[in-house]
Amino acid sequence: MRNQLNTVILIVTTLLFVSVTSRAQQPVNPAASDDDVEIGVVEHLDDFLPDSISLINEAGEKVWLADVIDKPTVINFVYYRCPGICSPLMEAVAGVMDKSELIPGKDYQVLTISFDPTETIDLGIRKKNNYLNLMNNADKVEAAKTGWKFFVSDSASIVRATNATGFKYKRNGNDYLHAASLTVVSPDGKITRYLNGLYFLPFEWKMAIVEASKGQSGPTLNKVLRFCFSYDPKGQTYVLNVTKLGGTLIMFFAVVLLLVMVLKPKRKKSI
Repeated sequence: MRNQLNTVILIVTTLLFVSVTSRAQQPVNPAASDDDVEIGVVEHLDDFLPDSISLINEAGEKVWLADVIDKPTVINFVYYRCPGICSPLMEAVAGVMDKSELIPGKDYQVLTISFDPTETIDLGIRKKNNYLNLMNNADKVEAAKTGWKFFVSDSASIVRATNATGFKYKRNGNDYLHAASLTVVSPDGKITRYLNGLYFLPFEWKMAIVEASKGQSGPTLNKVLRFCFSYDPKGQTYVLNVTKLGGTLIMFFAVVLLLVMVLKPKRKKSI
């Protein structure tokens, strides 16, 4: 038994060394706090959005974000001239709004906010019309005209809004490096959920909105997705983290092997 245990310990130690070594060779984004993340999302669940965030709406009027939020709200930060993931992200939003049984403007609303202070609302309106044209359900399109709102803002308000939601981005020449993420907030402005990536399931969308309507917050499937996928700022997309998944599977099977060898009953010696 002692020899078997020593063998298993040696195997597990070797696997741990290989796993740690391989991870050390990969870029790591622990997403532990705001200071640790340069590009990505740091979840601020249960935090409330500040009252001092001003926006310019589609009519060119200055409004306060706190006044706009009067129902479960999905906030997504983009910049309208983005050549990367902003367009696929808003296409995904249009797609899930089209498929969801919930009605935008009635059951919830979506606020798209440009984090580029140089952009004007005219560009936002043109983008909105483009994405509305991607929706097939005529009733949803009509509802989204008022339930999906586009905004621009000044630099100070943008900083307050992105800091409050944990949305981290970095300027890269004339463009920005950033992640694809949605922030779901309750009618009283509490952050209740994050939806990350470029594809959203209708049931996940509905679940996030229903929970936001009740002020309930908590981790979602995105916790699993964020563990399995890492954001590549150069390619501006999410890629499967093979090293992390491989290391986890190796450790799982090593533990199973250890338990089998240790707990396996001894054979009685024949007399």
